[in-house]
Amino acid sequence: MIPLGTPRIRRTFVGVWRVLAALFVWDVAVTVYYLTSSPHQAPSLPVTLFGTGLALFLGFRVNSAYQRWWEGRVLWGSLINASRSLARAVVAFLGHGDARSESLKRDIVVRQIAYAHALRNQLRRTDPSADVRRLLSADEADDALRRQNPANGLLDGVARLIAEAAREQRIDTIQQAQLERVMIDIANAQGGMERLKNTPLPAQYRSFPEFFARLFCVLLPVGLVETLGWATPIGSTLIGLMFLAVLRIGDDLVDPFANTVHDVPMTAMCQTIEIDLLEAIGAPAPQPLKPVDGVLW
Repeated sequence: MIPLGTPRIRRTFVGVWRVLAALFVWDVAVTVYYLTSSPHQAPSLPVTLFGTGLALFLGFRVNSAYQRWWEGRVLWGSLINASRSLARAVVAFLGHGDARSESLKRDIVVRQIAYAHALRNQLRRTDPSADVRRLLSADEADDALRRQNPANGLLDGVARLIAEAAREQRIDTIQQAQLERVMIDIANAQGGMERLKNTPLPAQYRSFPEFFARLFCVLLPVGLVETLGWATPIGSTLIGLMFLAVLRIGDDLVDPFANTVHDVPMTAMCQTIEIDLLEAIGAPAPQPLKPVDGVLW
C-alpha cells in the first residue's frame, strides 16, 4: 500500500506507456493524413456520447475492484481485533498462576501470531515456513506446514490448547465458549479472505472495459481532428491516458492480496498483531513496520 496523500503518477504511467506510445503514433498518423492530403473530411463521430458511456462502464469496473480491496482491508481489521480479543481473554481467564497456566497463555498467543503470518503468506502465494518456524518449535511448525492449509492447521492448534485448558479446569465452560466465539470470528475472516483470493473478478468485467477503452482511443483522433487540428495528437493522447489510467487502477485494486505495492499492507498488520499480542503477555515486542520507498507492505 502507498500511504502517501498524493498518488505517484509515474507508477501509473509506467504501466501504460507502451499502449500510450502506440496511440500517440496513431494519433499523429490520423492527423497528418486528414490535414495534409487533398480534401478529406473526417467522419462525424459522437465522441462525447461514446466517452460518457465508456466512463460509466469503467467507473463501474473500478468501483467493483475497489470494493474487493476495501473488503480485504476490513477483513484484516476484523482479524486484528479478534486476535487482540483472544489474547485479552486468555490473559484474563488464565491469570498469573502457575507455570502451566503461563505456558498455555504464551503458547496460545504465539501460535495466533504464527497463524496471522501464515495466512498472510498463503494469500500472497509465498512460503510461510520461515515465519512459522521463527515462532514455533520444529515439531509444532512441521505439524502445521505439512497441511494443505497451514494457517487453518495453526488455528486448530489454538483450539486444542484452549480445550486442554478447559480439561485441566483452568478455564470454565462459559470462558471456553467465549473463546470459541472469538475463534469463529477469526475463521470467518479467513474464509472471507480466501473467497476474495480464489474468486477473480468475472471475465466480462476485465475484458470488455479494456476492449472498449482501446477502441475508443483508436476512434478518438478521427472524431477530434476537425476540431483540434494539429493539436489532435496531444489532446487525444491526454484523453487516452485518462482512460488507460482508470483501467490500470482497476487492475491494481482487483486483487487486494497480490503482493504488489497496491496490496493491502498485510505485513504491517501482522506486525501489529505480533506487537499487541506479545505486549499482552509481557513479552518483548518488535517495532512497528515503516514504509520502504514510500510503500507499506
